[in-house]
Amino acid sequence: MDRRTFMKTTGAAALMLTASRKAGWAQAAADEVAKLGTSLTPIGATKEGNADGLIVPWAGKWNSAPPGVDFKGTGNVHPDPYANEKPLFTITPQNYTKYEARLSEGQKAMFQKYPETFKMNVYPCHRDFRFSDWTIDQVKLNAQQTTLQENQDGLKNVLGGAAFPFPKSGMEAIWSINTATKMFTERGAYDEAVVYPDGNIAWGTNDWDIWAPPYDPSTDRASWDLRSSFLFRKTLRPERDRGSVGLVISAWDYTNQPTQTWQYLPGTRRVRQVPEIAGDYQLGPGGFHTVDDTRLWSETPRRYEWTLEGKKEIFVPYHTYKLDQPGVTYKDLLLKSHLNPEFMRWELHRVWVVKAKLKPGIRHIYGARTLYADEDSWQPLLADIYDTRGQLYRQEMNTMIYAYDGQLFLTRIACYHDLVSGAYMADRLINEIDQKPRFNEGGRTASFYTVDGLRRRGV
Repeated sequence: MDRRTFMKTTGAAALMLTASRKAGWAQAAADEVAKLGTSLTPIGATKEGNADGLIVPWAGKWNSAPPGVDFKGTGNVHPDPYANEKPLFTITPQNYTKYEARLSEGQKAMFQKYPETFKMNVYPCHRDFRFSDWTIDQVKLNAQQTTLQENQDGLKNVLGGAAFPFPKSGMEAIWSINTATKMFTERGAYDEAVVYPDGNIAWGTNDWDIWAPPYDPSTDRASWDLRSSFLFRKTLRPERDRGSVGLVISAWDYTNQPTQTWQYLPGTRRVRQVPEIAGDYQLGPGGFHTVDDTRLWSETPRRYEWTLEGKKEIFVPYHTYKLDQPGVTYKDLLLKSHLNPEFMRWELHRVWVVKAKLKPGIRHIYGARTLYADEDSWQPLLADIYDTRGQLYRQEMNTMIYAYDGQLFLTRIACYHDLVSGAYMADRLINEIDQKPRFNEGGRTASFYTVDGLRRRGV
């Protein structure tokens, strides 16, 4: 199916759905909006804990480094506010069936695949942090103003965070995941590693310079043009690709403003615009993950049919500061089959469960997905990935911390486990990067991210 046919087919389907479910795309009702910050948290999560106390009531008492935590500022490791805590219990291959109601299918598969090494240390749940006042204000405005475009492939009147704090459909839920609050500038290098079952590792390192206007408090809501991300990415390794630089401009308006990509190649010293890189185009060393599962989800939703399953209590990676602490090396962290469980932290939280099924006639290596998004941040923390035969293919996860310098929940290491080959990829590693990434320093506008700017970076 060519691009024109694809757009025509999915556009027609979207318009048919509009006629039947348009009411589900409207802004939240006044009585719902009134619950934000009162009977619900400021972004619409349930305030109460759960029946057995493993999920605690929301406190939201901090939006910066807590008392007693000595954070040196952006460009430094975020200290662990819960460093002295011990696990409540450990889920192992021998006892995981006792907890299976609170495990994803992918997590169960990890216990089955790695019976000698995989385990989950479960720590006390904490809900101590909240977003900045600006983000909270924008999410409330989103509840009142944000709508889907008629073709569902973009948004109207959105800024700052989750587009739909009261999702009525799978499409609204995946857009809330896609718009979950992130840093508005990000500069620095990250390592990525594909670890094979024999212990060999394929390495990559990229240096990033990102500006995300929807999270920048200087962005004007009324005049913003929906361009959601501008970035330069310079490859530092592998050596064969060293010096290549990419420029990518994306928008939350995928039909009218498709993602644009240019590349500088040091061998030719020329810049070329490349075809749209989307869907299952492969990224990372050896092409280990796809464009649209970057940080578990980051793309147009139009290739899939989306279903909102509601909320569920699931053990998820949370407050995983220990992974980044000084002294933790890649040798310590990267075991043959998965990250070292001794550095992982799991907590029980409520998550939104969103399922995707590939539309008939659309090509993609993933036939279906299930995403699990944290109710307190809308960040996707787990994903179960199925192939086109319906077989569980990959288990994916984002680790997450609260970033004091951004006043937000920051997804840290992304892991993509191939349940067939036994290999996995760990992305956004910083343990052996001397200068840690710097966030929200500003100083960026659209005029900085140009083809001429790309050429200068490539010289």
